[in-house]
Amino acid sequence: MAGRITKADKQLRPDPKFQNTTLARFINCVMKDGKKSVAERVVYDALDRIADRLEKDKNQDLPRSAIEIFERAINNVRPQVEVRSKRVGGANYQVPVQVNRKRQQSLAFRWILEASRGEKGKPMCDRLARELYDAAKGEGKAMTTRENTHRMADANKAFAHFAF
Repeated sequence: MAGRITKADKQLRPDPKFQNTTLARFINCVMKDGKKSVAERVVYDALDRIADRLEKDKNQDLPRSAIEIFERAINNVRPQVEVRSKRVGGANYQVPVQVNRKRQQSLAFRWILEASRGEKGKPMCDRLARELYDAAKGEGKAMTTRENTHRMADANKAFAHFAF
């Protein structure tokens, strides 16, 4: 049932290392088959690799800690609008609609993980670290997905009056 109220937000505990609820939710999204310790290891190793990369790179516009890189990456990938299919008079229209805050976060998580998992040949922590670092800089596959979503919404502005 859509729109039902759950206690998921109240029950979510912050992650043990950084005490961050957003990171805890991200770890839950990384998790497969209920293997949370594996997911935590992957995410924390990725954040450690980001921290190592930050020490080597002296880029002025990036934050100095790995958790701030994570937060910036998620904020950069979040979409503001998306298109929804709407049937009007026998024709389907792609209608641009605003995205609520919770869906923005879940789409950002999904796009970052799809980009990381789609790249083969390296350990998951390396792929995730690279995608998060690139997203924090405004680059990478997840940012391309966001830009394509915004471009599609912009192209279908004419159908905005069909918004539901």
